[in-house]
Amino acid sequence: MSRQARLSLGLALMLAIGSTAFAQDVKTDYARGTDFSQYKTFMWIKEPETTNPLTKQRVVDDVNAALTAKGLKLVTSDADLCIAAHAATSQKRTLNTFYDGFGGGWRWHGGFGSATTTVDTYTVGTLVVDIFDSKTKDAIWRGTSSKTLSGDPEKNAGSLNKAVAKMFKDFPPSGKKAN
Repeated sequence: MSRQARLSLGLALMLAIGSTAFAQDVKTDYARGTDFSQYKTFMWIKEPETTNPLTKQRVVDDVNAALTAKGLKLVTSDADLCIAAHAATSQKRTLNTFYDGFGGGWRWHGGFGSATTTVDTYTVGTLVVDIFDSKTKDAIWRGTSSKTLSGDPEKNAGSLNKAVAKMFKDFPPSGKKAN
């Protein structure tokens, strides 16, 4: 093998390894047993906090487009589903308190009249999208994508679009389509 061929092969291998190391890691989870076909509408209860307002708008627009493509309708009140998104362009720690009784807040776990506080650490570049049932206020779906956001707004535009598309590719879960 010639020197040039070895260099070309080595460069190709490094690029393949490098692109794998920087690839987005998209994961989703949902509440088993949820009948997603009952949901027709959605609204935002928490838009992502970002330093760049264009990045915030891109997240909202991409999620809106993904959900409307799945047959859901965006409304401003009385929705079936409520959307909350979190974005981290630097490492963040957040305290989340979900009330599951008095006060009627949005929650992750059952129980009566108690509050659960958790600490989440989001790594640089993470986008988290949570979907809640508006009647029960229970979380029914979560999508996370790491290595999605950076300090570079131009890079974010394409990266966000790909991440949200991957996140909602199989939404709604279990083959139950929102109509």
